[in-house]
Amino acid sequence: MELQAVVSTLESGEQDTVLKVLQVYNQEKSQCFTFEDEEREERKKMAQLLIRFLERELQPSCQVTCLESIRILSRDKHCLDPFTTKEGLKTLSRHAGIDYSEELIREVPDLDVILESLKCLCNIVFSSAMAQELTAEGRLVVGLARRIKLYNERSLPHDIKFFDLRLLFLLTALRVDVRQQLAQELRGISLMTDTLELTLGVKWLDPYEVATEEGLLPPLPRQETERAMEILKVLFNITFDSSKREVDEEDAALYRHLGALLRHCLMISADGEDRTEEFHSHTVNLLGNLPLKCLDVLLTPKVQPGSLEYMGVNMDAVSILLDFLERRLDRGHKLKENLTPVLNLLTESARVHRQTRKFLKARVLPPLRDVRNRPEVGNSLRNKLVRLMTHIDTDVKHCAAEFLFVLCKESVSRFVKYTGYGNAAGLLAARGLMAGGREEGEYSEDEDTDTEEYKEAKPNINPVTGRVEEKLPNPMEGMTEEQKEHEAMKLVNMFDKLSRYWDMVCVWGCICHKPSFGCVPKA
Repeated sequence: MELQAVVSTLESGEQDTVLKVLQVYNQEKSQCFTFEDEEREERKKMAQLLIRFLERELQPSCQVTCLESIRILSRDKHCLDPFTTKEGLKTLSRHAGIDYSEELIREVPDLDVILESLKCLCNIVFSSAMAQELTAEGRLVVGLARRIKLYNERSLPHDIKFFDLRLLFLLTALRVDVRQQLAQELRGISLMTDTLELTLGVKWLDPYEVATEEGLLPPLPRQETERAMEILKVLFNITFDSSKREVDEEDAALYRHLGALLRHCLMISADGEDRTEEFHSHTVNLLGNLPLKCLDVLLTPKVQPGSLEYMGVNMDAVSILLDFLERRLDRGHKLKENLTPVLNLLTESARVHRQTRKFLKARVLPPLRDVRNRPEVGNSLRNKLVRLMTHIDTDVKHCAAEFLFVLCKESVSRFVKYTGYGNAAGLLAARGLMAGGREEGEYSEDEDTDTEEYKEAKPNINPVTGRVEEKLPNPMEGMTEEQKEHEAMKLVNMFDKLSRYWDMVCVWGCICHKPSFGCVPKA
């Protein structure tokens, strides 16, 4: 359908005719995500008319169709101006049922109208900085929080709940002030934790342990998984700095309750391997935001038949995190994004919980037996992590080195023993520990146990490579005294040339082959 014909029909304002024309337009453009530049002005005109038309008293079917057209046009970043005004956003938020300024909505909007309005708002807020600013000023987050509180009382369809949460995620991701408002003024951590608990449908054995029916953990259904992931993303946004500050006992109890829910998330699967991986990824990201002292809830559950026990503690969650880490390592895709959250989480957990560290040490750095290969050669988890210690990405290599260093109780000698001095040099230099020593971490005094293989090979292990090296032949063996003297003079000449070369390096760090001309420092 010609766009000019749609505009002309909208200008006429006749509801039935507009409905028919827009239905045809929406059907033709339902899968359109790119737009012709030549029709940009007509689309802007259509957008203005649609918002104006939507402010009239319309039948729900006409409202839905009008909103579908707005959703299609909102995919074009060049046509957002008519939607990114106070009046336009107020109209959309009113139809979505989340206009904060209305203390009591006299007539609850039709559910299809609510859903289409939420989709429009998501598109517009995502693409427009002006919309982000106006929705923050308009306190749209208050209306969203108000409706989310009612999820336990009102029966709303999945799609509306999902797009409520998606819009809340976008607002908290794109605006720091909205993030703070939700966290502080609206008690967002408690609100979203309750919403997550409702979505997961959990029951509790005690304040920090989720009960499972007959010990079974069935996969979380698709719709609940989708909503849970949006909740986890919102919680990540509003707890971003929690791990860096001290919390009082009331907040600590709140974070531990959330941590127990997150442990449950780790223990269950979703509908399919990829969806489970994504679900666990969001869970790991959020766990990394919790205050360190609250991570003890990962070890709280009692040891049950079938649980993984270590030192009398339930290590099921820690084992799952370690398996998650190894899967990410094996994939080798987007290492910084995919590895650093779980590496940091395991590192901090090991630093503050002795049982966790000793369990991880047993799994990652078992007593050395293979002393013939370099530490980075092989398919064990230790080998894979040591390879990361020389990765091109600074964050990745630092996280891997820090993890292994903590497992070694921050002992330089033990760290070098498992990784080789060459691999360890980066972290040791950054810590000022190249000459040896130990960080001031609080660790027990138990000693590392060496295998018989390691004890036998230890005198022949090259500390730089971390393996037994074959003894090299003496290069001067079989030479006459005259030949030895000749080689020594060659070495003296090489040192002399090197010394004169460095004399020509100026204070700016460049080499002046013509020092009299001076040099220009690099910016």
